[in-house]
Amino acid sequence: MINSLKYRCKMLSVILILGTFIHLCSKPALSEQNLVKKKLNSSEDERAEEFLPTILIAILARNKAHTLPYFFGQLENLNYPKSRIILWIRTDHNLDESSSVIKAWVTKVKKNYHKVDLVVDDTYDSYLDEKGIFDWSPIHFDHIMNLRENALEVARNLWADYIFMVDCDVFLTNENTLIRLLEQKKTVIAPMLESLGSYSNFWCGMTEKGYYVRTKDYLPILNYENTGCFEVPMVHSAVLVNLHHKKSASLTYNPDQLSGYLGPRDDIITFAHSAKAANTKMYVLNTEVFGFILPPMEATNTLTDDKEQLINLKLEVTVDGPPLDVSPYLQHLVSYPPKDTLGFDQAYMINLLRRFERRKRMLYCFDVLGIKAEIIDAVDGKQLNETYIQEQGIKMLPGYKDPYHKRPLTMGEIGCFMSHYTIWKDIIRNQHRTALVFEDDIRFEPYFRQKLNKLMNEMKQKQLEWDLIYLGRKRLSDSNEPVVEDISTLVHVDYSYWTLCYIITLEGAYKLVNAQPLSKMVPVDEYLPIMFNRHPEESWKQYFAKRNLKAFSTNPLLVYPTHYTGEDNYISDTEDSGTITYATRDEL
Repeated sequence: MINSLKYRCKMLSVILILGTFIHLCSKPALSEQNLVKKKLNSSEDERAEEFLPTILIAILARNKAHTLPYFFGQLENLNYPKSRIILWIRTDHNLDESSSVIKAWVTKVKKNYHKVDLVVDDTYDSYLDEKGIFDWSPIHFDHIMNLRENALEVARNLWADYIFMVDCDVFLTNENTLIRLLEQKKTVIAPMLESLGSYSNFWCGMTEKGYYVRTKDYLPILNYENTGCFEVPMVHSAVLVNLHHKKSASLTYNPDQLSGYLGPRDDIITFAHSAKAANTKMYVLNTEVFGFILPPMEATNTLTDDKEQLINLKLEVTVDGPPLDVSPYLQHLVSYPPKDTLGFDQAYMINLLRRFERRKRMLYCFDVLGIKAEIIDAVDGKQLNETYIQEQGIKMLPGYKDPYHKRPLTMGEIGCFMSHYTIWKDIIRNQHRTALVFEDDIRFEPYFRQKLNKLMNEMKQKQLEWDLIYLGRKRLSDSNEPVVEDISTLVHVDYSYWTLCYIITLEGAYKLVNAQPLSKMVPVDEYLPIMFNRHPEESWKQYFAKRNLKAFSTNPLLVYPTHYTGEDNYISDTEDSGTITYATRDEL
């Protein structure tokens, strides 16, 4: 009886063990995908303990000594562990100092990175079939495709997680660029880059053979009207590739590896075709400002042209951000041109003391452009009082109301007028024959110096009589503004606003001061059109008998506002101030 009971218990235990074993065997094992999913769903603390992916950054440099201090400066700033980065750098066929610049930089930074793979070919010559250093000849293209393909092979052989192909005329001003790209988890992705115009590092349309097609989707992405991560047929110049994705194994820069490929022998077009053949999508990300890119040069351009492009871009970068950083190891290679007043007797820049950032930016722009300007501390409307107004003899023009807001003068408008008036008086006191006046919230058009110099030479040859010429303004009239004969970039100006930048003669300053505008004040950008007799308000003009200012405007303009009303970072020191008091208006 006891033995029979022990036997039954033993058999029951066996059955339970077998059942548990069968149950465990029937549960599906965690797939690799599930393991990855579990890892991604881990807590932030757990992820913080993990190594970030390894990235091979591939850099090709040729005749870029002028961009390298800025390119490397931004590269050093990237918020990514340098111990997880391999630098793969190739340079050859340089006619400038690119080789020595790169070697000097690598010597200083190589200890910070996991590895630096540098090959320098000091052959100082051109490709046999190229017409200039910016000519993409067949031999040049083949060489570039071979180098890019080699970079891919090296990254794969090193088991790098990603490869980031980036050109030396790309400036990644956003330190989180790599992090933001990784977060998108795409096989091929690029950060959208801004330039001096409508050029960028992505296409929204491409023909079957790989040539560019403009589409309606391009500009909304470029101008941040649509933001996000967008599928596009082409990205280039700064491209991150996830080498963990199986389809990345089919990506190539070698057209000979593409079956049935009929497109041009071009590195970026070949790569885009290989992505399409592998059914791999390309993406561009524009959720933030990531950086800037220089537009490509034409085959006939020179190194001097490319250096001028860099000057233009350096100015544009400062409109919404700080200047491009320079690598501390290459700071000694950056210099500024000698300063002058661009052929004028004097140059002035008006700035409020409390707008220190604007002053700092404009001084940097003057350094870059080689402009010597006297800083005029603007009269601050927020610090004006009735005593100042009475001492200066300021009285508002009878019946004046702002045409749009129907209000009297603001203290800011009085301060702005007095700032310009101070300059006109200084021109007279020092007998400056010509002067150039800047406000502090302007963006310079590309080739500002060259365009202004060309205009002045043409005016001199034509012996044009003039008092004031707008270099930047807001045109208010719809009437035709005839072009000045033999000067294609100058027009007879009509009713306009803004005094962003203008040039003025001694005679013009006399006319503006002698009209005694303080005793019948209107805003300065209303006053100027009155004085050249193009103001639409007849009742205002009758207070100024001599309205004979000879005024013109450049067309196209040479400067524009940094920001317009309603845009981010827009500030108005004339509108955002109190109006002249009611008691003072009664006295007028």
